[in-house]
Amino acid sequence: MTSDVRTARGGSRAVQLTLRSAITLQAALVLVQAVTAGQILTGAAAGVHQTGATALHVVALVQLIAAVLLWRPGGGPGWPALASLVVMVAGFMQSATGGMGNLAVHVPLGMTVFGLAVALLVWTWRPAAR
Repeated sequence: MTSDVRTARGGSRAVQLTLRSAITLQAALVLVQAVTAGQILTGAAAGVHQTGATALHVVALVQLIAAVLLWRPGGGPGWPALASLVVMVAGFMQSATGGMGNLAVHVPLGMTVFGLAVALLVWTWRPAAR
């Protein structure tokens, strides 16, 4: 996010670095959630999974704020802010459905969050984004 038009029009370098860091951390946390979800099926890691959800909520909020600042007033693309909002809302839905034991919604929604996190990760690290 430093060598193309986003540098001139995409917010400050600090905002760009914050967004890239949050997206990267979020993708790592989503992967941890997938691993611990599998471990829950064997009766382990429920506490780690719950703590991971809390961490994801915090990172999602930071990511959303940075994405909005990249877009407005930074002049960068708006879709990362929308995608970040979707991921954050989906994360809260994940927590609610998981807490209720509604795996019929929790598992597919988790796959959706995973896909969005990977898409954002690819976008933020592709050469044109730097």
